[in-house]
Amino acid sequence: MAIDPNFEETREREGQERGVDVWGPTDPPEQLGIHGTHVAVDLDICVGDGACLEDCPVDVFEWIDTPDHPESEQKVTPADEDQCIDCMLCVDVCPVDAIDVDPGRENRI
Repeated sequence: MAIDPNFEETREREGQERGVDVWGPTDPPEQLGIHGTHVAVDLDICVGDGACLEDCPVDVFEWIDTPDHPESEQKVTPADEDQCIDCMLCVDVCPVDAIDVDPGRENRI
């Protein structure tokens, strides 16, 4: 199952973590929600392989610890999503379609 590209309409914004919007529902450690808005990562399905972090030419992503999550103990968050240049490399390399980039969503320069 891929990230819901309409999460802004189907989920509630629960706040921020490390300066990044978090869209629920959340119930750690199993349910972490979607992090980010312009660059959104569904941490519930992210497997933490780091391909997005390695391929991003402008360093949008950073590692975060997600202890006891069933998919992985580390995941990526779009910590610097305002730097995104909409190249879509992260979307293309994500093996589980956990990332969505939409230039029309808020937090766009």
